[in-house]
Amino acid sequence: MTADLVAGLTVVLLVVPQSLAYAQLAGVPAVYGLYAAFIPSVVGALFGSSVWLSTGPVALTSLLTAASVVQLAYPGTEQFFASVTLLALLSGIFQVLMGVFKAGVLLNLLSRPVLSGFINAAAVVITLSQLPTLLGIHPVQTGSIVKDTFFLILNVPTLHPASTLLGLLSLGILLVLKRFVPKVPGVLVMVVIMTVVSAQLQFGQIGGQIVGDIPKGLPDLIWPVVDWHIALTLVPAAFVIALVSFMEAMSSCKVMAIKTRTGWDENQELIGQGLAKIVASFCHSMPVSGSFSRSALNLASGARTGYSSVFGGVCILLVLLFFTPLLYHLPKPALAAMIVMAVVNLIDFSSLKRAWAASRDDGLAALVTFGATLLLAPNIQLGILIGISFSLAAFIYRRMFPKISIFRLGESDDLIEKTTASPAHDDSKVMVLRFDAALIFANASFFEDAVRQIEREHPMLQRLIVLATGINLLDASAVDMLKELVVHLKENGIELVFVDAKQHFMDVARRTGLAQSIGDSRFYPSLQASLCVEK
Repeated sequence: MTADLVAGLTVVLLVVPQSLAYAQLAGVPAVYGLYAAFIPSVVGALFGSSVWLSTGPVALTSLLTAASVVQLAYPGTEQFFASVTLLALLSGIFQVLMGVFKAGVLLNLLSRPVLSGFINAAAVVITLSQLPTLLGIHPVQTGSIVKDTFFLILNVPTLHPASTLLGLLSLGILLVLKRFVPKVPGVLVMVVIMTVVSAQLQFGQIGGQIVGDIPKGLPDLIWPVVDWHIALTLVPAAFVIALVSFMEAMSSCKVMAIKTRTGWDENQELIGQGLAKIVASFCHSMPVSGSFSRSALNLASGARTGYSSVFGGVCILLVLLFFTPLLYHLPKPALAAMIVMAVVNLIDFSSLKRAWAASRDDGLAALVTFGATLLLAPNIQLGILIGISFSLAAFIYRRMFPKISIFRLGESDDLIEKTTASPAHDDSKVMVLRFDAALIFANASFFEDAVRQIEREHPMLQRLIVLATGINLLDASAVDMLKELVVHLKENGIELVFVDAKQHFMDVARRTGLAQSIGDSRFYPSLQASLCVEK
């Protein structure tokens, strides 16, 4: 219990300044960040499956929140804040339903290359979005991150010197502490120093942006305002947030499970994370997620049970009740520096290179997601939807046109693969076709076209041997196609033979009468056995 108390207190020292920073990123009042770190974090710990996962505001989810709502309401308005809490409710409902119906498999829609492309682009977008606050430049919002960055460069001469000084000083402190004394809580040290400096300089009085008054006390429990038109508009964004935020949480859970050699339940964690979001919507807050950095700190601090997050919630409660005045002079450039430092660690362009090296489709999916997210910013949720769509389209395309290898027999019955350099026609009596994919409706015609091409190019053909070891699925469309093909080949004096067919293939063939159409004697356990019969 003592270990959990120490761990909870340690995490709170990081979560308080991060909560303020990520509230700024989401475009909501600073107190929303503290609310997000209070009750939702406790609910996530009590109903989730991972002992060490720390739930609360995180960078990607905060950016997605702002990007999703800014199209519906002007930042700083009550409608904007109401839409943020509604988004938390919708994304939470998605996650709870996915967990209840054991639909964690839907997370596979978000492939690693797509997620990598999105995270890299989002990190760039977040960094660029914080530069105006970091440098004290009045932001120009045109709806395009490219144009906004261009105008930012043009307006550099108008920067606020004191804001630039405090922003760069904050970055410097974080960099130095991380480089030379990484065990020191750099964020907390920086926040304390910059708050004192801001108070001494009267930073808020000379044109600088400060956190200002943060309401003391507990959040009012409210029923989220449900505008059905806005709710329907937010559904795609809520689904994206549900996927992305849980991928973050899942990554943390996997890493900690490996380190501690313990298990975790992804469907139960979906329920825990979903309930945390739903609770956030009832207490003036924003969508939350599992934080990798805070979860790692929780583990490293010796947490033994989920009560570390409960103790952390109690500490946040004390901050809300008694200590918010201490945050009054905290300069917003310091929060911007904190955000920049957090997301720079997310940038990993080598992951795009690795995706390309693994597969051309994966590489393209990563690059398409990266480019779409950047070009469509601040609507970055569209970027990841485009990435998912491209990835699924590539998957379907490859299943429609799988690899087919065609061989003829050599003098010693060895297989010689036909290439583009091979003669278009020859007098082979036996040909071998290898099909390395499930034989289904999407590629049945592709298989048939390949067989008919072999028939046309080999007028002396008497036997076509299909190496079926790669056919791990057979559906109704493929069965009908094979029956018609068998009849056609028989009429032309060609025998269709299958070698090393999997049990699933044989079961379907027998149930549908395909085996009878082909002939039980035309299924062989090996290529050699089929060739011996030929001789």
